[in-house]
Amino acid sequence: MTAATTITSRTTAEHELAELQREHGAPLFALLLRLSDGDRQRAEDLVQETLVRAWQHPEALRADDFDSVRPWLLTVGRRLAIDARRARQARPAEVGDAVLESARVCADHAERSAATLDVREAVKTLTPEHREVLVQVYFRGASVAEAAAELGIPPGTVKSRAYYALRALRRVLPGYATDLR
Repeated sequence: MTAATTITSRTTAEHELAELQREHGAPLFALLLRLSDGDRQRAEDLVQETLVRAWQHPEALRADDFDSVRPWLLTVGRRLAIDARRARQARPAEVGDAVLESARVCADHAERSAATLDVREAVKTLTPEHREVLVQVYFRGASVAEAAAELGIPPGTVKSRAYYALRALRRVLPGYATDLR
């Protein structure tokens, strides 16, 4: 086989594939678009893969058993679409960018431990009265009335001490200000 023969056979194969695309591309794309739920990119990929299969199996295209190659192309395309759908269903669902942007970001364990130590040191700087209120309301989860009863002070005093304690913590922990509101 000479170099000229190789170029001619390759050109002929490319010409045949281009002719297949022109003649059968639109109906094949329409079928694959329906099978891929309107996803144009996926349908185009499947058309391309179908034509690659046609190029890999020229004997199927030249068979004298049928008048048109379209049924063979549609069958191959349909099977590729089914295989692609099954492969997608076997994997976890893909997540879009919008979902990732709104997802809650959890700090790693080291950051949480460092923040806990910072808050403990800051709470130690408070007066004992302010510290008692914060412990009751924020750390033990008591209501204002429950904290007032436990500490033996009026509910208004619990509220004002909690307010001023948080304000003092904001000054001591400037990087955590959004968490203390």
